[in-house]
Amino acid sequence: MTRAQTIMVWTGGTALVTAASLNVLAVIGRHTGLPLKGAIELVQVGVLVAGSLALVMATLARNHARVHLILDRLTGTRRVVADRICTALSIVFYLLLLSGSLWLARDLWGSQEVSELLDVPWRWMRGFLNAALVVVIALLVRQLTERAKP
Repeated sequence: MTRAQTIMVWTGGTALVTAASLNVLAVIGRHTGLPLKGAIELVQVGVLVAGSLALVMATLARNHARVHLILDRLTGTRRVVADRICTALSIVFYLLLLSGSLWLARDLWGSQEVSELLDVPWRWMRGFLNAALVVVIALLVRQLTERAKP
């Protein structure tokens, strides 16, 4: 694992553990009469960071979901073609996801889009996600253009 991958794993893992811990504290707080205000907003940030980094890591490791029921039965050139089609469709999917997210970002950039209790600025969270999607698309394009090994 490279240094960058190690940093992503630790950052995403820390974000996920923090989100889970905040959720536990919020539940305990609700039952003891000491609610943790804004816990949901912070959990959303943690899940966004962890999920975005997990997408990048899955793309680096070539571990995205695929229809293995079909792909595992193919060999040689057919397998290579099916893998390329799957990667191309993944690129289209992430491009559509990115375009929708950029559209929302453009429409809401001038507004005060913040969370209700803690004023978490959602524009920066959306920016983090968009950056992760750009990285995922770039990695998939690189994988699509690499020389195939049947």
